[in-house]
Amino acid sequence: MPEELLRERFGLRSFRPGQREVIDGLLDGRPMLAVFPTGGGKSLCYQLPALMLEGLTLVVSPLIALMKDQVEGLAARGIAAARLDSTLDRGGYEAVMDALEQGTMRLLFVAPERLANEGFRRRLGRLRIAMVAVDEAHCISEWGHNFRPDYLKLARTCRELGVSRVLALTATATPSVAGDIRREFGIAEGDQVQLSFHRPNLDLRVAAVAAARRDEHLLGRLREVGGPVVVYVTLQHTAERVATFLKRNGLAAQAYHAGLPDEFRAAAQEGFMAGNTRIIVATIAFGMGIDKADIRAVFHYNLPKSLENYTQETGRAGRDGEPSVCELLACGDDLVTLENFIYGDTPTPRAVRNLVDHVLRLGDEFDVSPYELSVVNDIRPLVVGTLLTYLELEGVIEATRPFHATFQVRLLRELDRVLAGYDPARRDFLRRIFAAAREGRSWTTFDLAAVALETGEDRMRIATALGHLEEAGDVILKRMGRRQGYRMKRDAVDIGAIASRLDERFRRREEADLRRLGQVVALATHDGCLTRFVARHFGEDLGAGCGHCERCRGVAPEPLPRRVPEAVRGDELAMVQALRGEGHAALASPRQLARFLCGITSPAATRARLTRHDAFGLLERLPFEDVLAQAETLI
Repeated sequence: MPEELLRERFGLRSFRPGQREVIDGLLDGRPMLAVFPTGGGKSLCYQLPALMLEGLTLVVSPLIALMKDQVEGLAARGIAAARLDSTLDRGGYEAVMDALEQGTMRLLFVAPERLANEGFRRRLGRLRIAMVAVDEAHCISEWGHNFRPDYLKLARTCRELGVSRVLALTATATPSVAGDIRREFGIAEGDQVQLSFHRPNLDLRVAAVAAARRDEHLLGRLREVGGPVVVYVTLQHTAERVATFLKRNGLAAQAYHAGLPDEFRAAAQEGFMAGNTRIIVATIAFGMGIDKADIRAVFHYNLPKSLENYTQETGRAGRDGEPSVCELLACGDDLVTLENFIYGDTPTPRAVRNLVDHVLRLGDEFDVSPYELSVVNDIRPLVVGTLLTYLELEGVIEATRPFHATFQVRLLRELDRVLAGYDPARRDFLRRIFAAAREGRSWTTFDLAAVALETGEDRMRIATALGHLEEAGDVILKRMGRRQGYRMKRDAVDIGAIASRLDERFRRREEADLRRLGQVVALATHDGCLTRFVARHFGEDLGAGCGHCERCRGVAPEPLPRRVPEAVRGDELAMVQALRGEGHAALASPRQLARFLCGITSPAATRARLTRHDAFGLLERLPFEDVLAQAETLI
């Protein structure tokens, strides 16, 4: 039966290694973990059994581009699949939910954040869910390289939905991360299927290159290598600069990073996929879900932040099985920037305490804006999300529903003509909420809390009514100010104890991230087989050298070049002291000041427009710990 489906619905003659073993386990009703390197065929492991099982297969993925591509590919094969993501309007959402309740849908793709909606979870609970597939499953582990707090709740959600058949999928799980995944989803050790991380067609190389020589080294290597190439960099402005340098030297190159407008990113990606652009110079924003088989080389212009990132990114080369080059341009100067990113994500103990204290005093039912919490407590938005998730896992709060606090409405015809089509009670309701809104020249602004207070109506009813007007074609609607609702689950809590535990978790994460960065340096300076070094990191022993990497060919490692940073000058110290004298609240603690001097943005400093200050990034050449020690003497 699986072989017939493989041929008839997917057009394939045989399974790849590991696929049949995973599929058989799922069809037997067991939860499975598939650790398949990039390009190993993970998606078939849930797509095929989804056609054989009675009920819905729920696929959790953080990647909108991947969801879109998979849904389109499945539709082309006549397989009923849909996605729920932020690009869908209310009408599209309801159409998908109607199809689910009618039982006509085989696969549904959602982001993990979608499960923070209590109403959506209730609707899922009414469906027959045969299987849950969790893509990028390493995100559920605090020690995974791409930690996503909403992933931490997935195992609990599966239990609440009564789903035991779970497929966890990842390309990069170390033994400890794989152990976390198995424990969370109740997967037996024998039901972990792991393929080899050894790709015989990939030629791993390391070039110890001083920062001043990197551009010319890269240019020379690109002229030697033919075919499509991806160059990975750390910073957005580096992507722009390097792409411009390559274009000036006659190479077809484009920059790709999250700071570009959507249409620019789409054009760069399409040009690369179509072969019009040979070289993409990108941050890690590029590549997830990109399926281009003939990438002939991947260059890391900067050190990656972990071996997991390195493996994912090099894994995009040579998916067609043809020889491909993966070269790391290793420079010790990159460490300061990468370490500063790590330190910048760690909130101060006081900030953690303030956020916990604030949230737990909001009442039995409350809602918060992650953006506002970020600015007020000077904690990055993703870290705020992590803190709130930790409070959920502590059993203190529970997510109810996300919503928008503000709507802007533009009427496409006169209000009286819009209201004419409704019964008297509905007309009265709509007229009252429009009267309570703030009318502008072109747009009417609904502050839902204010409109609800003035009219005595429920906020959700107001939001739903505006959505219906949008679906009817009567208005254009803009939604702003996303908030997340919660309810308290425990009456008496020790705020100090909870804050202390959460702070300790962030300290451990910081230490783990620094260790991961150290492993990249260890790879760059390793005197043995590079392929074997990477495979061992993921729990695989090749037994001997691969025979085709640079070290196996006899190329010896070189020390990483690194400039010796000059000490803090007297004029710089005077500038820092003058900055302290200005009394900025956003720079009140030593850690806040150190982040600022290292050029690390923070919510409070950004809101105070301090990133324009002459002292911002003044000491970015120095290690964060040295700058922090200096800051502690001043505060």
